[in-house]
Amino acid sequence: MTEALDAFRAEVRDWLEANCPEEMRDGGSGEENICWGGKRWQFQSEAQKVWLERMAAKGWTVPTWPKDYGGGGLSRDEDKILQSEMRRIKARSPLQSFGIWMLGPALLHFGTHEQKAHYLPPIARGEVRWCQGYSEPGAGSDLASVQSRAEPRGDHFVVNGQKVWTSYADKADWIFALLRTDKDAPKHKGISFVLIDMSSEGVSTRPIRLISGSSPFCETFFDDVKVPREQVVGEENRGWDVAKYLLTHEREMISGGGGGLLGGRGVGAMLDGADDPVLRAGAMTCEIDALAMGLTLERYKDMAKTGSVGDASAMLKYYGTELNKRRNEVMMLAGGSDALEWDGAHGSLPADWLRSKANSIEGGTSEVMLSIISRRVLGLPA
Repeated sequence: MTEALDAFRAEVRDWLEANCPEEMRDGGSGEENICWGGKRWQFQSEAQKVWLERMAAKGWTVPTWPKDYGGGGLSRDEDKILQSEMRRIKARSPLQSFGIWMLGPALLHFGTHEQKAHYLPPIARGEVRWCQGYSEPGAGSDLASVQSRAEPRGDHFVVNGQKVWTSYADKADWIFALLRTDKDAPKHKGISFVLIDMSSEGVSTRPIRLISGSSPFCETFFDDVKVPREQVVGEENRGWDVAKYLLTHEREMISGGGGGLLGGRGVGAMLDGADDPVLRAGAMTCEIDALAMGLTLERYKDMAKTGSVGDASAMLKYYGTELNKRRNEVMMLAGGSDALEWDGAHGSLPADWLRSKANSIEGGTSEVMLSIISRRVLGLPA
């Protein structure tokens, strides 16, 4: 086994050296360097386009997905080697996508073969960009209270309602949404998980301007939108099962930001020349905790192969959120007066600091995560 993995590492190293453009070896992880893909995506450079095309052709934008659905078919150990070799040459991620992080795992688990074959390969190639339609003005932490409805009409639904905090909905091609399909059923039982083309007649979006000045979130409206019933994932009225499964992957993705696995910046570079022992101690604590978080995430992924993760995603999400917020606090302190500049030498630290506060809300609030941990992990009374 070791010899096979050593041979695979050599193969990966040779392939990356031959195929990763030099411009993609700068470790760039800021928003300006991300490739989101999608029908309307404008590549920032020819190198970014080439890098995505080569990795997608190899199946390495989604290394562990089955080859039949656009993936690389790699084992967990092989994927670890690929990621470590990419870090070695500071290769950028070729593609980031809610389709990869959230919808893909849900489709692989609940989707039909036809749905997997239709939707997954375009995600892997970066041809379709997805957004998430979960929260509503009256259904945030109590997500099962969604009221946006899909009324059955023969072979299709007619969808009406509103979603909020739909990240990048104004740039997305499709949306995966929780919709009420049985208004008389108990709230957890009458929900379906539905895939909707954002170009459908009756779908509209409106960006929400944030305190940071950017507008990554949107309101999304459905007005008599016609959606084929074949675009339901899983069983009708059993969408809550899909939603819960997807949330574990979303929370893992958010927790990865705290561990520095999704482009989070370390604070070490900010401390060159700093002689404040308290600040240096705080920075090193963040760095050590980030390394520990990364190892914990690796252990979680190994546990996930056996299906024994339980409610670990809630613990990971809570800790990753708090770690990311703490890291941004330290970086603001380390930057001194320079950190107050909106576009300074270290990028937009104030915007990143403000954005980190949203981690406490998205994917389930910190209060909800603590409630899950206290009752389902520690067994405390409600």
